[in-house]
Amino acid sequence: MSLNLKTYTEHFTNPLYLESGRILEPYDITYETYGFLNEDKSNVVVICHALTGSHHCAGTYEGDKKPGWWDNFVGGGKAVDTDKYFVICTNVIGSCFGSTGPMSPQHPHHNPYRYKFPVVTIKDMVKAQRILFDKLGIHSVHAIIGGSMGGMQALLFAIHYPNFASKVISMATTHATQPWAIAFNKVAQESILKDPDFKGGYYDSNTIKEQGLSGMAVGRMAGHISFLSHESMKSKFGREYKNTDGLYELFGKFQIELFLEYNGYNFTKWFDPLSYLYITKAINIYDISRGFDSLSEALRKISTELHLISFSNDQLFKNFEMREISDALSKIGNTNHTYIDVESNYGHDAFLVEVEKFEEYVKDILNG
Repeated sequence: MSLNLKTYTEHFTNPLYLESGRILEPYDITYETYGFLNEDKSNVVVICHALTGSHHCAGTYEGDKKPGWWDNFVGGGKAVDTDKYFVICTNVIGSCFGSTGPMSPQHPHHNPYRYKFPVVTIKDMVKAQRILFDKLGIHSVHAIIGGSMGGMQALLFAIHYPNFASKVISMATTHATQPWAIAFNKVAQESILKDPDFKGGYYDSNTIKEQGLSGMAVGRMAGHISFLSHESMKSKFGREYKNTDGLYELFGKFQIELFLEYNGYNFTKWFDPLSYLYITKAINIYDISRGFDSLSEALRKISTELHLISFSNDQLFKNFEMREISDALSKIGNTNHTYIDVESNYGHDAFLVEVEKFEEYVKDILNG
């Protein structure tokens, strides 16, 4: 069967009341669907994306060489089988791929919000998705799956909309962002803010798309260090040196340096710097126990079947951060959750790269 990839943008005129007390109106949500919805709408699987992800999690657009960011995981016969499930992936509010974000026109005039855009939280992103699903006539889903910031969304769905999903799978994430992750985000934020081409937030988007933003590239390089691990860098690049560079040339490069440069500078041509600031802010202030007396109290809200997956060498969200969630659930007598730690040397990005290590497990959960 075909992937049946379709992209839509839904427009909302009702105000979205944000956690900060501010309001977003009107707003758009761009989303993508794959597979076919069955008659009783019981085969819906929601995919939540990470920081720099988008609604495009699988398949290839016409003329594109690169498929969606989780194409090895979502599709016909894959872990999230689109021959069986109707998959929806939305672009979060605050992002820059079609959903309303800091560079969207502020109603009623057409100038972008820029810094007038309100700070949104991960909980706000989830709330907006829930409103979208209601509008689409989807009032419950089979499963919600996400890794990293997507895993944060999945956990918040389980807490704040306990009857919405039958199963929630949260990977490579945490219950509250820790200083280590905030520190990496700080490097990226400062690098953007101090770049003269950022122009205090009043840059021209088209210029950035053509030329990139060197400060943001530097910040992204720091990010990439946190996504990998000592071991994966060693096996991937070792001490290989660029063939055409001399060892004693001051700017001669190791392969790891080329990798960071390539990924850093490329990234700035397709991801908006203000969106990066807003989304890293949302990640930094993420804490599932906010609004509750304790983590345990927040977790008591969960009635869905919850599956937690960590990766043994994740440097960004350490595996024990997910074990803490599992232990807290066990302590309050929750018997409807599982926790596994996937043996991996890759680092944080294992949830994107080493799908073969957990795909059978996910299949069993979805089919079980």
